[in-house]
Amino acid sequence: MMLEPRIVTLLSDFGLQDVYVGVMKGAIARVDPTIRTIDLTHQIPPQDLAAARFCLLNAYPYFPDRTVHVAVVDPGVGSQRRGVAIATAQCYLVGPDNGIFSGILAQTPATVAVELTNSEYWLVPSASNTFHGRDIFAPVGAAIATGVPLKQLGEAIAPESLAQLPLSPPQITEMGIVGSIQYCDRFGNLISNIPASAIADRTWFFLAGNLAIPSSLTYSDRPLGDIVTLIGSHCWVEIAVNGGSAASVLGLKPQDSIKISFA
Repeated sequence: MMLEPRIVTLLSDFGLQDVYVGVMKGAIARVDPTIRTIDLTHQIPPQDLAAARFCLLNAYPYFPDRTVHVAVVDPGVGSQRRGVAIATAQCYLVGPDNGIFSGILAQTPATVAVELTNSEYWLVPSASNTFHGRDIFAPVGAAIATGVPLKQLGEAIAPESLAQLPLSPPQITEMGIVGSIQYCDRFGNLISNIPASAIADRTWFFLAGNLAIPSSLTYSDRPLGDIVTLIGSHCWVEIAVNGGSAASVLGLKPQDSIKISFA
């Protein structure tokens, strides 16, 4: 009995003004029009690998095992950077080897990785120098979704050779934590790289200038316009403003440092 194709998710920095996303879906449909595609987001800031890494990391646990995640945030397109397909115990990853998958791989390590050198599974044998999402990654993701084994897609590479993003971990002491902002969402909420586990069962404050903001459970625990710090739905320490934008109020952006103090 033929199995139903796996889900393919798509993430990119292409936006929705142009046809790029639709064309990628067309490339998938040419392989198998029954494949279900789900858009994670196409509003990653242009070439922002850290934002792509964060969004993939926080999305993949909510999909069925063996889902194929195709991600195209690719400032090195057309260069010598590798195109890769990766298998883990929970999912498949397809895209450029530039670190965008490193967050997922830290939680579910690669079991198999290949460089996408077999043009038989590309949309066309000679891929464009500027649109590998259409010509390579979308059709390869579709091939995996229909059951093509990774070994047929190209040459095996060592999983430990896959690119990593140079993101510094939080520095934890008995007095508190120095972390950084890893993502800012459309509400201006600032998501840090401090996991909930680092502050479990502790009383903690976010230090903003000469203010110490006590932790809350919800955004509405503070009056409108006040700074709020809490554990977000993604299980990271988050800084927000009730009814406003923490990014605007605090002037913070991704990669800026933040401090948490323990009582």
